[in-house]
Amino acid sequence: MEKRLSPKQKAPIIAKILEDLYPTTPIPLDHQDPYTLLIAVLLSAQCTDERVNKVTPHLFAKADNPFDMIKLEVEEIKAIIRPCGLSPRKSKAIFDLSHILIDKYDGEVPQSFEQLEELPGVGHKTASVVMSQAFGVPAFPVDTHIHRLAYRWTLSTGKNVDKTEKDLKRLFPKEIWNKLHLQIIFFGREYCPARGHDPNQCPICSKYGRKTLFKK
Repeated sequence: MEKRLSPKQKAPIIAKILEDLYPTTPIPLDHQDPYTLLIAVLLSAQCTDERVNKVTPHLFAKADNPFDMIKLEVEEIKAIIRPCGLSPRKSKAIFDLSHILIDKYDGEVPQSFEQLEELPGVGHKTASVVMSQAFGVPAFPVDTHIHRLAYRWTLSTGKNVDKTEKDLKRLFPKEIWNKLHLQIIFFGREYCPARGHDPNQCPICSKYGRKTLFKK
């Protein structure tokens, strides 16, 4: 391991490693527009992107906009999205938020964090993904991958995702947030998984990882 660096010193080095590894960052969830992205992100809660991408074509074939979605029964939505888990709650949220989009926003997805977070089933992380990936607004959605890696790299204390988000926003320039959060997710899946992780073989942990990772 190299000498210990402060989070502020590590941040640009880690950003460079991630940029070299992932110069392009395709959005993992298949979608066509802000509405289908919103629905896909909502479905991804406690579910893999891969599974969501297998389910959404069936849902969007029936309804890829709020006007068609409210024509479906909640039970029909639930049956389609069941493989994603939490289908009773998610199906009702999809149906209800589609009604709200029509009633309040002429069927369009609102472009503010506050308005998005008022929608059923939409928390801060989901709103952040939509704002960053659909509308290009700087945001730093923190999922379990990012939360885990920020702790491993001592960029954050790991107390909670809100603290991790604030720490990362402070360490990295705003103009790279939208790309960087995807780069960290990709890196976590490929090099830094939750289980079976060998820090000695990890391109970042091996040099900048938290000391406790290396305890036998």
